[in-house]
Amino acid sequence: MSVQDHHALLTTHAGKAPLSLTAMDWRLLNTFQKNFPLVAEPYAEMGRQLGISEQEVLQRLSSLQESGVVSRVGAVLRTGQIGVSTLAAVEVAPAELERVAAVVNSFAEVNHNYEREHALNLWFVVTACSEERLMSILAEIERQSGSPVYMMPMEENFHIDLGFPIDQQQDWI
Repeated sequence: MSVQDHHALLTTHAGKAPLSLTAMDWRLLNTFQKNFPLVAEPYAEMGRQLGISEQEVLQRLSSLQESGVVSRVGAVLRTGQIGVSTLAAVEVAPAELERVAAVVNSFAEVNHNYEREHALNLWFVVTACSEERLMSILAEIERQSGSPVYMMPMEENFHIDLGFPIDQQQDWI
């Protein structure tokens, strides 16, 4: 797989209360939202580029995740290059939404989930090493949620760049 086949993404959560981020936090977010170092020790390389230690990079990322500014740090791979994946959705009673979202999030293979205004109100993406593992995860989510899980596999691949310049003057974080 070439470097062009994947990139790293720091996914931010909109709708959170404004936070006091340091200038270094802003540099970290803007510099590595894309162009995550593809080396044996990426956090050390990030620190080198920023002029801070690997430990400080890890502490800052952890703090940004704990505060809800960053929801995920990890690779985004071209669909179908490694393993199998699907978009899935489930209908969840509003009172059960947080519980079922926690069930969905308990699987490392779940990239993200989000609520939608639709009868199928909880949507998520699962990427697994095999079709069998994918089906096992969906069956377990179905069992624990008590509702059918609907698979919506990709029919056509579109590349959408989800990287956005993060301006510290904006109040959307």
